[in-house]
Formats: sequence, structure tokens, C-alpha cells
Amino acid sequence: MPLATGDREGTLPPVADGGQDEEHPEEHDEEHYAPSPVPWVAEEVAQLEATGTAFDGRAVVLLTHRGVKTGLVRKTPLMRVELRGVYAAVASTRGGPDHPHWYANVLASPDVQLRDGDLRLDLRAREVTGTERSRWWSLACGTFPSYVEYQRRTRRRIPVLLLEPRPAPDPLAPTEP
Repeated sequence: MPLATGDREGTLPPVADGGQDEEHPEEHDEEHYAPSPVPWVAEEVAQLEATGTAFDGRAVVLLTHRGVKTGLVRKTPLMRVELRGVYAAVASTRGGPDHPHWYANVLASPDVQLRDGDLRLDLRAREVTGTERSRWWSLACGTFPSYVEYQRRTRRRIPVLLLEPRPAPDPLAPTEP
């Protein structure tokens, strides 16, 4: 199934500044994790972390990202859309008028983590456009047909981000002192 905002989308209100790990800001540590104040999201995250599966058997993955305003670690359950090790994240908010909060977070800090069952991946996000978006949108809609209705409900074009393996670091690159 698709990796998207799922068929339910919570909103994340601003929280007090939780600080960010300045030495390793891209790492998603549990110490700075801020559970969602939206009950269904917090419950789904807890279920996915405990079992690797969603409550009702839906194909759901867990996206871990850093809040753009707070620097806190956030976790978002998304519908699973995967092809050859690349995942699509569909910013649908069930066809609501606004993009989900995780979308801005991931654009600002594209190095994310993804849990797909027992598999845990370090990935990099990028938004797709044009023909590439069309191909992934078709795959997402074929996997989770509700996306078609979500697009009908909104005037905005629902964004699609690809989550791809991060490139390996260059062992010959100079290091900072």
C-alpha cells in the first residue's frame, strides 16, 4: 500500500523549543522525540514501534523526521508505497486544504528514517514533479485508491516525495577538524 499521510492525518501544533543536537542534527534520537498530541497518531506510532504492523492490518510504514520549527524528532505513520527499495510519501492529509506538517519538516531536513515492518532504513527525501511524479502518483493510487478521492477534495496538487537510500560517504573526502 502507499506510503502517505494515511487515510487519517493529525496536525502537530507548535511545541516549546526542545533544542536540536547541534553535533549530529540529522540523527533522530529518542531523547528528543515528541509524540504527536493527536491520539490516533500517537497510538498508531506506539503500535508500529511495538509490533511493526498497523492496528487493522493496513500496509503502513513509520516515517521519522525532525520538526523544522522545534528541532524535535517526530514520527508519522504513512501508507506504504514502495518499488524496488524506493518509497513514496504522499502528502495527502485526506484531501485537506493544507499540506501535512511532516511535509515541511522533510523538505527542510530530507535525511529521514523509515520503518517498514522489521526493516529500518536511513533514507533521503526529494519531491518529484512532472512525468516522474505522474508515474509515482499512479503507483500510489493503484496501491491506495483513496488518493484519487483525496485529490478530488482539494484544490492543491498533492505532493509526492521519494524516499531513497542515502549515498555512501566518500572515504577520500576531506574531514573537518
